[in-house]
Amino acid sequence: MSFLAIAVTIIVAMVDSAELERFYDKAYSKTPAEAALYARWRALGARGKADHVIALCGRTGRRPSSTLEVGCGDGALLCELHRRGFGGRLCGLEITQAAVSIARERPELESVELYDGLHLPHPDRAFELGILSHVLEHVPDPAALLAEVARACDAVLVEVPLEANLSARRAAKRQHAAEVGHVQRLDRSAVHGIIARGGLTVACELEDPLPAAVHRFFASSGSARAAASAKWALRAGVHSVAPALARRAFTLHYACLCLPAE
Repeated sequence: MSFLAIAVTIIVAMVDSAELERFYDKAYSKTPAEAALYARWRALGARGKADHVIALCGRTGRRPSSTLEVGCGDGALLCELHRRGFGGRLCGLEITQAAVSIARERPELESVELYDGLHLPHPDRAFELGILSHVLEHVPDPAALLAEVARACDAVLVEVPLEANLSARRAAKRQHAAEVGHVQRLDRSAVHGIIARGGLTVACELEDPLPAAVHRFFASSGSARAAASAKWALRAGVHSVAPALARRAFTLHYACLCLPAE
């Protein structure tokens, strides 16, 4: 690659990183009522994400003594892992100062640092486990970020929504994905490609249609809660008997534990 091409790549990455920082600063700078609502939402999501982390680590006999979450947000997932006595020394990195300030108030976490979205301020193999939970769909070059996390961590836990499906093609769903900063629309094959380009291989994996509480969280009336419960029952039922059909029809959450390819 020529010097000019390298320079252009670096400049584009810096611009993308700056846009992500502005997006997340806005996301964490809400009114007190909104902040409380979304803190409860992140705490609810953290319970399911922690289930995935512990289950996948258990399948490979891993019980890490040090864990780094890249894109840790307000620290909800790390705190849930701490509550369950899992993960050992817990550290986080975030791209926005607003989230770092919130996460640093959590005494369960050893450190939470600001980073540039591209480079981790840690040496090689500094942690036994790295976590990228709902991060790769937000970044323009997910394989590069995954490779950088793998440099600093012995194993990497990845979780993403699988949004390459019929339901997510609807205009309202596409608009919502854009509003929450999704720049990648992934399926299992695309995730596996990212992992391979990052120099890793999948050790174990799982899918989750999400629990009923998640589907009902934003329902504000009895009829809305009933509709959300019906949606959950349909998705969970289809996924239990026909996972491939479920992937084509609606969004699932996909998590996998990744190890160096060699």
